[in-house]
Amino acid sequence: MKTKDLTQIALMTALIIVLGMFPGIPVLLIPVPIVLQNFGIMLAGILLGGKKGTFSVLIFMLLVMMGLPFLSGFQGGMAVFIGPTAGYLFAWLFTPMLIALINNLISKYTHWKNNFGSLLIATIFTSIIFTYVLAILWLSWQSHISILNAFYANFLFIPGDILKAVIAVFLAQRLNKIIK
Repeated sequence: MKTKDLTQIALMTALIIVLGMFPGIPVLLIPVPIVLQNFGIMLAGILLGGKKGTFSVLIFMLLVMMGLPFLSGFQGGMAVFIGPTAGYLFAWLFTPMLIALINNLISKYTHWKNNFGSLLIATIFTSIIFTYVLAILWLSWQSHISILNAFYANFLFIPGDILKAVIAVFLAQRLNKIIK
């Protein structure tokens, strides 16, 4: 890896950590708050691509596993990887790779070549559909609630996550112009 790549990975990891410093907004139905960190995960996939974005998120996860309180609410340690939010965390690791993969597939088979629409579809599919499937299954199993109840509880996050995806794609496209 080049120095530029390592710098980008480190800066994205730092951004994800900083976004965790904002307190989560509690949701009454489930023990999972609304957080800003998933915005950083989206940016990692859009700005850095699959390989570097995933590496950035992996570094973040390893730091959290080591006990550093980098998750929203100053949480960290191995316990968060078996708690109610673990499904989201597992999904986050694959999010940058899937955003890049889906964006590439859309670009390959349509006239949309890495534009706002293809990036937004890739980000929404990955950050909402893929993440919520894992999160709902994990939450249902871990919290001993039905899959349907876990689905309804996660439904509350969708409007905010769509807004985060739109802002992430818009911001990433502006930043890419500056970076290049």
